[in-house]
Amino acid sequence: MSAVTDAVRTAAPGGSFGQSVRDSLVVAKRNLIRMTRIPEMILFGLIQPVMFVVLFTYVFGGSMQIGDTTNPDVYKNFLMAGIFAQTVTFATAGAGAGIADDMHKGLIDRFRSLPMARGAVLTGRTVADLVQTALTLLVLAMVALLVGWRPGSVEPTNFGKILAGFGLLLLLGYAFTWIGALIGLSVRTPEAATSGGLIWLFPVTFLSNAFVDSSKMTPWLRHIADWNPFSATVQACRKLFGDPGLSTSGAWPMQHPVWASLIYSILIVVIFRTLAVRKYRSAAA
Repeated sequence: MSAVTDAVRTAAPGGSFGQSVRDSLVVAKRNLIRMTRIPEMILFGLIQPVMFVVLFTYVFGGSMQIGDTTNPDVYKNFLMAGIFAQTVTFATAGAGAGIADDMHKGLIDRFRSLPMARGAVLTGRTVADLVQTALTLLVLAMVALLVGWRPGSVEPTNFGKILAGFGLLLLLGYAFTWIGALIGLSVRTPEAATSGGLIWLFPVTFLSNAFVDSSKMTPWLRHIADWNPFSATVQACRKLFGDPGLSTSGAWPMQHPVWASLIYSILIVVIFRTLAVRKYRSAAA
């Protein structure tokens, strides 16, 4: 920890963009080193999404109707975009708990006393969480291939489109991490941050097109699901991956999912980063 604070202290003070980037990278490095020293954090983060893939695939695979079929292989390919999106958004709870833990231990106050750019502590934390999420997503994709997920099962795709889909997933995860950061700064304990981070995630992820065809929902629920930012990213990934189950809804996010996913994620980053940095300044003052 001393080496990290010394690195920040010796950096030239200032509020320039370059200074902000350097400070953020220093904090990100600190958090990544901390993650490697606590390997169970990474291990548990990998186990949960793998369990979701296996359970949903083999427990619900033969009972879910996608289009006009209940073929388990079709459901496997339908499911994966939703599982990928759920995995990157559930990282929010860990981000909030980590920031709340730093606040509880007084680490945020120590960073506050250094000549650092505003928001660098939070940006560094979210960047480190993004790296961990990318690792989790990579492992999850390999597990998905092992259980039968095949990109291009419905429409032709290519490696570039698949990478674009994973890019949208990481952008959504990064955006939601800023919501977790705000929650972590707003509570008193890491336990409260974890609970607060999960409470709102369950309705967001399950009231969507991730695990069931939204056309099977009642009209008012389908309307909510179709305009859910989470659903837009799932729909975009299914389109880019060439997976089955694309929504036929006339809602704009379902008709233009890639653009909708980008717009939603960028708006979330802008709004919640602003709120989180403002909360950080007042909480650490």
